[in-house]
Amino acid sequence: MDFKYALPPIDSGAHMIRDLYRYLAAVAVSTALLSVPAQSFQQDSAVFTLVITGAGLGVGESFLQDGDVESARYAVEFASKNFASGLQDLRSHDPGLTDQIHLELLDLPLALAEGAEPDAAQSIGSVLSKIGGYGIQEDGSDAIIVDLLTVADEQYVLADDGNAPAYEIAKILFRESKRMFEHDADLEVMLDLEQQSFFNDLERSVEDRDSFLTVGTLVSAIQRDLLGTEAIGHDQELLYDNIRRLYAQLIEAVDAGDYEAAEVLAIDAYLENFEYLEPTLEKADAEFMYALEINMREDLRNMIKDRQDPQAIRDFLEESILPDLDTGQAKTMTYLESSADGTAAAFQRDLRERGDSTGEQQAEVRAEIDFIRATLQELLAHYEGGDFDSAYAASRTAYLDSYEYIEIPLRPIDPDFTLEVEYQFAELRNLIKGQAGYAEVQEAVIAIERNLDESERLVTGSGQIAPLIAFFASFAIIFREGLESVLILGAILTYLEASRNTRLKPYVYYGIAAGVAATGVTWVVASYVIEISGANRELIEAIAALSATAVLFYVSFWILNKIEHKKWMEFVKAKVWQATTTGSAMVFVMLAFFTIYREGFETVLFYQAMFGFAKYLETFVGLGFVLGMASLLAIYFVMRKLGRRLPLRALFGLTMGIGAYLSIAFLGNAVRELQVLDIVPYTSMLGTVPRLDINLATMTGIYPTLETVVAQLVLLSVYLSASTYVLIMRPRKARRLAQMRKSRGNGAE
Repeated sequence: MDFKYALPPIDSGAHMIRDLYRYLAAVAVSTALLSVPAQSFQQDSAVFTLVITGAGLGVGESFLQDGDVESARYAVEFASKNFASGLQDLRSHDPGLTDQIHLELLDLPLALAEGAEPDAAQSIGSVLSKIGGYGIQEDGSDAIIVDLLTVADEQYVLADDGNAPAYEIAKILFRESKRMFEHDADLEVMLDLEQQSFFNDLERSVEDRDSFLTVGTLVSAIQRDLLGTEAIGHDQELLYDNIRRLYAQLIEAVDAGDYEAAEVLAIDAYLENFEYLEPTLEKADAEFMYALEINMREDLRNMIKDRQDPQAIRDFLEESILPDLDTGQAKTMTYLESSADGTAAAFQRDLRERGDSTGEQQAEVRAEIDFIRATLQELLAHYEGGDFDSAYAASRTAYLDSYEYIEIPLRPIDPDFTLEVEYQFAELRNLIKGQAGYAEVQEAVIAIERNLDESERLVTGSGQIAPLIAFFASFAIIFREGLESVLILGAILTYLEASRNTRLKPYVYYGIAAGVAATGVTWVVASYVIEISGANRELIEAIAALSATAVLFYVSFWILNKIEHKKWMEFVKAKVWQATTTGSAMVFVMLAFFTIYREGFETVLFYQAMFGFAKYLETFVGLGFVLGMASLLAIYFVMRKLGRRLPLRALFGLTMGIGAYLSIAFLGNAVRELQVLDIVPYTSMLGTVPRLDINLATMTGIYPTLETVVAQLVLLSVYLSASTYVLIMRPRKARRLAQMRKSRGNGAE
C-alpha cells in the first residue's frame, strides 16, 4: 500500500521547521514502506497498526524537533500503545522485527521523560525505518478506513481540550483515510462520489477546527456508507418527520443570524436522516433521489456557507426541498407497499439460522456488548450532569467502536433487526444533539440495552445448558405447585370413598374444573397486561420477577415446615376435617376450587416471570410443563389406585430446593431489569464474576454486577441458615428436650 502520510502543507513563519520535519518523517516512512515488495497480510489489523504507529511517530518527531517534549511524549506513547495492541498479527508475519520495534517503542517515552531527547529522536528514526521491513497490501480495505476514522475521531475529540498532538494525529489519520478511499474509488459511481464529497467536507471541517459534533457526524456518515447501512421500512415516516423538524429549526437559526448552527442542522438533516432513506428512495425513483440529494447535501449547505439572505434560504427550503421531501415520502411508501412481499421472500432465502456463528464471533459479541453497556452507563451519567459533549462522544463510541463489530455476524441472521438497532443508535445521537430531556434519552438507552440482549441471543443461539435448565425449571414449577393439590385432593377423595360419601365426589371435580378455568383466565389477563404495557414492559417484568421471588420464598419455607411426614399428614387431616364437618356440597366445591386456584395463580406468576427471560426457550419450557403434568398424574395414580405411601420428605425436600433455586434466579433477573431501567445502580464485576451466555444468565440470574450478586448471596444465605435451623438445629434441640424430660421422668420414679 502506498502509505503517504497526509501531513499539513509547509507553512512559512514560526511553524516552518516543525512542518518540514513532519513532512520529512512522512516521506521517510512512505519510502521505507514502498522499498519492500508488497506482501499480503492475513488480517487488516496489521496494516491498521502500522499506519497508526507511523502517524504517531511522525507527529512525535516533529514536536520533538520543535522543542515541545510533552507533546512529543504524548505522540510516541500513542504510537507505542497502538503498536502493542497489534502485536499478535504483526508477530505472525515477522516476530523478530516486531519484537525489536516493540522494545524500542517501550523505551521511547522513558527516554523523553528522562530528558534524553537526542536518543529519543534517534530511536524514532530507527523505528520509522524498520516499519518498512513489513510487506503491505496494495489496497486499503473498507474495514481499515472505518477503523482509522474511529481513531482519528477519538483524537479529534481529545483535541477539543487543547491537546495539540492529538489534533495533528487526527489530521494525519483523516487524510490517510481519504487517500485510501480515493485509491480504489470509482467516481462514476454515485455512492463513491457522495463519499468523496463527505471526505472533502471532513477535511475542511478539521482544518477549520469545527466542533467535534460536526466532524463526528461526517465520520458517522462515511463509516455508515462504507459498512453498507440501509434504511428500515417501518421507520421511514419518522425519518422524514425528523428532517422537517430540523429544517424548521434551521430557518429559525438563519433568521437569528446563526449560520453555524444552521449548517450543523443541515448536516444532521442529511447525514443522520436522509442517508437512511436513500436506498429505498433510489429503488423507487433514482433520478428523483439524486436531484433531492444534491439540493440537500450541496446546494443548501453552500447557501448557508455563503451566508446568503435568510429569505433566499427560506424560499429554497419551502419551494424546493420540502415539497420534494413530500413527493419522495409518497414514492417511498408506494414502493414499500408494492414490493414488501416479494422483497421479504427474496431476502429470507439467504438468511442464516439463529446461532449460526463461530465460537470466536460469539465471544467477541459478548465482549463488545459488555463494553457498550458500560459506555451507555457513562453516557447517562454525563448527560444527567449536563456534559452533553461527553455524552455524545460516548454514544458514538458505543456504536462505532463496538456495535459495528456485532453487526458482522448479526446482519446475515436478521438484517432488519440489525438496521433497527442502527437506527436506535442514530436516534440516540440526535436526542443528545438536540439536548432532549433526560427521561427521553434514558428511554432510548433502555431500548438499545434491551436489543443488546436480543443481539446476543441471535448470534449465540440457545446453547446446550440453558435449554436443559429451562426444561427442568419448568418441570419443577408445575410439579411443585401441583404436588400439594394432588395430595390434598387425593386425601379428600380417599376419605369420601372410605366414609361412603361418594355422592360428594362430583362436587370436588366441579371445584377442580372451576379452579383450572380460573387459572386459564388469569393467564390470559396477565399476558394481556404485559403485552399492552409498552414502554413499561421491563418494569412489569421486573415486578413479576420480584413477586415470583417473594412467593417462592414464602412457599419454600412453608414446605420446609411441612417436610416431616407427620406434620404434613396433620395438615391434610385438617383440610379433610374442614370439608367433612358440615357435609355441604358447596364446601367441597370451594375447597377444591381454592386448592387448585391458589396453586394455579402461583403457577401463572412463575411462568409469566420465566417467559419474560426464557426467550427462544419456550419449547423446552412447554416440554417441562407436559412432563410435570404427567408426573403429577403418575403420583395421583400411585396414591389413589395403588394406595402406596409416598416419600414425602424426599419430594418436599426436592421441591423446596428447586423453589429456592428459582427464587434466586428470578431475583437476579429482577435486579438486572431494574438496572436496565436505571432504577438500581450498575456496578460492573467483569473479571470477578463469570460472564455467562445471555441464555444461561437469564436461566440462572447470574450477571457480573455487584448488585445482582449481593442480592442473590443474601437470599441464598437466608435459605441456608433457615434450612440448617429447621433440618439440623431444631431437631437436635427437640431431641435434647425429649431426653431431658425422659431423664426427669426416670428420676421421679
